[in-house]
Amino acid sequence: MTVRCLDPVLVDRIAAGEVIERPAAAVKELVENAIDAGATSIAVTIRAGGRELIRVVDDGSGMSPDDLALCVERHATSKLPDGDLFAIRSLGFRGEALPSIGSVARLSITTRQREAAQGSALVVEAGTKGAVRPAAAASGTRIEVSDLFIFTPARLKFLKSDRAEAQAVSDMLRRLAIAHPEIRFSLEGEHVSAFDWPAEPFSEEGRLRRLGRALGRDFPENALSVETEREGVRLSGFAGLPTFHRGTSAGVHMAVNGRPVRDKLLLSAVRGAYADVVPSDRHPVLYLDVLCDPAVVDVNVHPAKSEVRFRDPALVRGLVVSSLKAALAGAGHRATTTGGARTLDAFRAVFSGGGLGGGPQTIQHPNFGSVADWRMPEPGAQPMQAGFSDLAMPSADARAHLAEPAQDALDRPLGAARAQVHGTYIVAQTRDGMVIVDQHAAHERLVYERLKAERAKAGIARQPLLLPEVVELDPVDADRLNAAAPDLASLGLVIESFGPGAVLVREAPSAIAGGNLQGIVRDVADALAEHGDAGSLERRLDHVLATMACHNSVRAGRRLRPEEMDALLREMEATPNSGQCNHGRPTYVELKLSDIEKLFGRR
Repeated sequence: MTVRCLDPVLVDRIAAGEVIERPAAAVKELVENAIDAGATSIAVTIRAGGRELIRVVDDGSGMSPDDLALCVERHATSKLPDGDLFAIRSLGFRGEALPSIGSVARLSITTRQREAAQGSALVVEAGTKGAVRPAAAASGTRIEVSDLFIFTPARLKFLKSDRAEAQAVSDMLRRLAIAHPEIRFSLEGEHVSAFDWPAEPFSEEGRLRRLGRALGRDFPENALSVETEREGVRLSGFAGLPTFHRGTSAGVHMAVNGRPVRDKLLLSAVRGAYADVVPSDRHPVLYLDVLCDPAVVDVNVHPAKSEVRFRDPALVRGLVVSSLKAALAGAGHRATTTGGARTLDAFRAVFSGGGLGGGPQTIQHPNFGSVADWRMPEPGAQPMQAGFSDLAMPSADARAHLAEPAQDALDRPLGAARAQVHGTYIVAQTRDGMVIVDQHAAHERLVYERLKAERAKAGIARQPLLLPEVVELDPVDADRLNAAAPDLASLGLVIESFGPGAVLVREAPSAIAGGNLQGIVRDVADALAEHGDAGSLERRLDHVLATMACHNSVRAGRRLRPEEMDALLREMEATPNSGQCNHGRPTYVELKLSDIEKLFGRR
């Protein structure tokens, strides 16, 4: 078989397989061209998930007739004036998108420059280019792609349903809209939630408004500003609070010089920064833009340009991790505002469960017998909570309520402790509402942060045991602990081998010396087995510290004195990341008085 050059149309179709693998990829290329053309408004319309129609209309600079004729030629572009691939300041640069789309679909382009008297139009079908002709057109460019992949029917078999393809288009357009809040974006079509987001001013407030539209209206009030620069690399954006997390990584948005990316290095850095505060099966919500000299980043390493390669990846990763950790630590005890909303929604569901209606209802109470004459309130009032019919003796410690709270305590973020309920939850009063605290989850985080701070400063304080404790284990676990003995000693846990399948604990961290050492050692062995060599040393040590903190924290069911409850609240306010426990669960929820009054029909 002889070697031959492929037909140019076939070459374009092969290239289309790399660049235009689905309708969302075609929309991405066309919208990026519009952004590069200086558009301030971009409107996208799709039909049948983009298979039947993709229409992109922008108000950018437009093209002259000569440029229009040339733009559908392979590797023709206006974005590399000096041919330097390491000085790319535009989103597109290869000149492959339009010829690739034209080879597998019917492509129609109508364009007019702002100063031109009339526009121009061009049609490309199956790779065959028509003549440029005059046309009436608004300034900017209008591109229509119809019957995508009609000339490569095999590729149609690999597309998903129209709904799935339409959702992919929507997700892609949202990512571009997040990265460019100064541009108006709109989307309409079948199987998508249409949106029309106005252009926002180029400011922190403008970006936050755009993020609120894209990531949910709760995001702005649960977001932390991130703004850091190091060695010529700048990081800016907003990071969600740890308790504002989701089940997938769809809420993680990253960009490099305004280019949305799904880069492994950056995603790994985000996971590392949140690993200590978000559950392992959950994902944070954030937007970060890495701004740097184009010469230090290579954007030409992926067909879809969704990944990049940095000249100094360690610098960028370290900047992302340290910046996010600093922002999260600066948030202190803050927890997501949606916690209180979810609590109120749960109350409303209980209240509305019985519905409104007449007829006497009997309430049984162990101390008061039955009250058969009590009737439901008038229509319009809230019905009785269903669970009250089984109400037993109160399990609240209300000793904190015997004395009036200090006025300055009411002005504190977490207020003044007023009661302890079920030996687990602290109820605190603030100036404009109330706070419910999970005492075990809160104290677990406090102990953990204290141990980490001690380790960072001068090593964790250790306390020798008067009687060293022998812990019997599986021989494999015992060997694993003995191998990690030097690292454990730096955490304050001093052990030594005590024969096959056993270790001897001689010293323990002062903060947990009075805890259950048997359970602590066994859980530390499990933690080492779980992380092993897969994680960094620091991550493994943090996991061990979290395990030890969990064992020594205030347990659920323990009754606290009023001064102990207040002390816990004050320490939470002063401790970073105290809004969530070591497992990523919230440590408290806040209910505003106005919301409580609405719940009871007072507003």
